[in-house]
Amino acid sequence: MRPIWIIVLLSMPALSSCALGPAVRVADTTLPAAYDAPAAPVSDDQRLAQWWALYDDPQLQGLVEEALSRAPDALSAQARLAEALAVRSSALDAYNPQGGLSASAARSQTGVVSGAGTVDFGGHAVNLITTTPIDTYGANFDVSWELDLFGRRRAARRKANADLAAARFDYEASRTSLAANVADSLFLARGLAIQLDDARETARLQGQLSDVASAKYVHGLGARGDAEQAASLVAQAKAQVEDLQSQLHAARRTLLVLVGRGVDPLDSLPTPPSAGTPPPVPASVPGALLAGRPDVREAAAQLISASGQLKLDELALFPTFTLQPGVGLSSNVELGAATTTDLWSIGVGLAQPILDLPRLKSQIRAQGARADQAAIAYQKTVQTAYAEAENALVELASDEARVRLLTLGEAQARSALHSAQLGYGAGLQDLTSVLTAEQTWRSARTALTAAQIQALRRSVQAFKALGGGWSPPPAPITQARR
Repeated sequence: MRPIWIIVLLSMPALSSCALGPAVRVADTTLPAAYDAPAAPVSDDQRLAQWWALYDDPQLQGLVEEALSRAPDALSAQARLAEALAVRSSALDAYNPQGGLSASAARSQTGVVSGAGTVDFGGHAVNLITTTPIDTYGANFDVSWELDLFGRRRAARRKANADLAAARFDYEASRTSLAANVADSLFLARGLAIQLDDARETARLQGQLSDVASAKYVHGLGARGDAEQAASLVAQAKAQVEDLQSQLHAARRTLLVLVGRGVDPLDSLPTPPSAGTPPPVPASVPGALLAGRPDVREAAAQLISASGQLKLDELALFPTFTLQPGVGLSSNVELGAATTTDLWSIGVGLAQPILDLPRLKSQIRAQGARADQAAIAYQKTVQTAYAEAENALVELASDEARVRLLTLGEAQARSALHSAQLGYGAGLQDLTSVLTAEQTWRSARTALTAAQIQALRRSVQAFKALGGGWSPPPAPITQARR
């Protein structure tokens, strides 16, 4: 054993000078002082975790829960998580004792041609051949176990745990995106249904106005150009109806695919032409995004994994010691007599990279660069989280203000229509004035419902931006520093 230790002691100074790889960049996660967004109460994790229940919409809640349990995206995310669990076990098992049981059985036949005697056969001397069968049986159990003198197993466990954490956060991020996509698609389909109803009513009004214009032209009370212009508007309104019908069909089919029922008929997914009011979205303090968004947690875990791989690459420069115990059993059976032999052995193996040092050093530099990329990606993910949360809150506040303004405008247009109807009943206004007032009201109503649907969709984006849709673990992952 003395030569082995001499080699190790001579190689340690060189290894200690080259094993220290490049320092990993520290990601800048400076917290903003505050959002440039309307003030709101601090979020409640439980409210964010089940944000779709805040809409008090049974159809929305049922579709989201169905998607999370049976949608292809949810099942794929679950399969990726199961793969990550298996990969982690495989990575750690590589540092456990390795080896296996081997067994063999053989029969051999030997013959002696000369010296065994002769016999006279037809005046010729023929040599006698004697044969002896020999049966051989053997079994061996050889083991190789790396002695963890430099912390390879600890570094591998740290990296494997980080990879598994990243996979879990990717699983949660996929589910949060799926829930948001289902809600957004449902509100989009309902908005198209509202627009389709409005377009049909607009086509009806344009048809009535066209009939009035045609009648005036026939009786010499109007110009031909007015009648033709009214007919053109009727054609445009009908074309809009056809376009919205196709868009609604596509939106409903897309929603069925999202929830895992892509082959079901459209009738199985009703989309009533109604718009609700988005619930109050709880704001989040800037620092809460680091623990509340799964994509941020995933980026942090990937940074830890990259740093762990760098540590493993550095440890590859050090010698590897393996303990090599083994036991065996062999048996020979010849002429009915059996001879059984058992044996055991124990040894220590040493592997020291010498000619591989340039390749290993290049690998360390490359992994250091990858770790820097992971730090930069984490920093970008954090900044993106801040920007998305701030923008979502600002845009939602703007949409809610638009809804309030358009609600006032719709009420005024409805009041004007009521006055026109009263005037028409009293003989003070003609039918054209009533139809024009109704058209103005329906345009205001269309703008209002479009703003309401937009506010609903913005609220979904806000819940997603704040990390809603999952429950963060109690202990957040911290950034790896070197």
